[in-house]
Amino acid sequence: MPLKTFTYPHPFELESGVTLPGYHLAYNTLGELNAAKDNVVWIFHALTANSNPEEWWPGLVGKGKLFDPASHFIICVNMPGSCYGSLGPLDLNPASGRPYFHDFPFFTPRDMIRSYQPLKTFLGIDRIRIGIGGSMGGQQLLEWAVEDPTLFEYIFPIATNAAHSPWGIAFNTSQRMAIEADSSWKDKNERAGLEGMKAARAMALVSYRHYDTYESRQPRSNSFPFGNGWDGAASYQRHQGEKLARRFNAFSYYTLSQSMDSHNLGRNRTSAKAALHTIVARTLAIGIKTDMLFPAMEQRLIAEHIPGAGFELIDSAYGHDGFLLEFESIGSLIKEFITRQEKAHHTFAITT
Repeated sequence: MPLKTFTYPHPFELESGVTLPGYHLAYNTLGELNAAKDNVVWIFHALTANSNPEEWWPGLVGKGKLFDPASHFIICVNMPGSCYGSLGPLDLNPASGRPYFHDFPFFTPRDMIRSYQPLKTFLGIDRIRIGIGGSMGGQQLLEWAVEDPTLFEYIFPIATNAAHSPWGIAFNTSQRMAIEADSSWKDKNERAGLEGMKAARAMALVSYRHYDTYESRQPRSNSFPFGNGWDGAASYQRHQGEKLARRFNAFSYYTLSQSMDSHNLGRNRTSAKAALHTIVARTLAIGIKTDMLFPAMEQRLIAEHIPGAGFELIDSAYGHDGFLLEFESIGSLIKEFITRQEKAHHTFAITT
């Protein structure tokens, strides 16, 4: 899938008050916009993913899948601050002519969706048939559904929340502390903080998974030696830290965790609950029963405060990561929800 780049060459003010002279976004599209412009699916990716949903959501996106390029025009944008093509910490700061590194101004999820709006116009999109995203992707989806209530026909926020919780902020802060404790973190080069990021990733995995996941997938060995750091779960944690370090950088990880922490639909509005009440898209909030990072009560709150919204809970052994892995259950729930809605409104159901 060829990566595309959209450049916005005009001043862009962030919620923090920082004004950028412009920005660029990396994005992917699948399929074609039809004549009626009613086949758009906008997918929002999570923290360390990229703009190719066929890669990280293969059970939902692709030929013969729920979101099929043969019938849908699918867009996914790499969020600003990431390291997969959009404006990020390793890009040159126009003010200094050197990479931003530690000085990159973080984007809130609200800033992110505002940066997508000119791209939407550029692509000729007037309305989005389906918006879907999990975790941090769901945060962006909800922000856009509040910011532009008539834009989406359907939204599917998965394993996400209306405002990031103190619990989630505590996890992210602990991970940033691990990066800060890396003696190389103050260096101004792209490999700074990588050892700290490996530890941060290991912390994150504990919040992404579940007790039962580790019990079944990373069982203990009954042989000596013990405590060498390479047995079962210990080996898995180290491997995942190394794996992320091969494809990500600590600057993006650090700033995107700050972006997630800033998420609050109620900021400069009456409240998060009141903001949810303004959403008019037909909504199904989906939670994962074993999710300890974004517990199901957060998705229930979303459904309770969006008029007419539904709520479904998936029983998964994978914890928060179930939003990436339980694609059959997610796909079935989406198809069933749209079919019910379309029958009730005497229109056509989704095709796959």
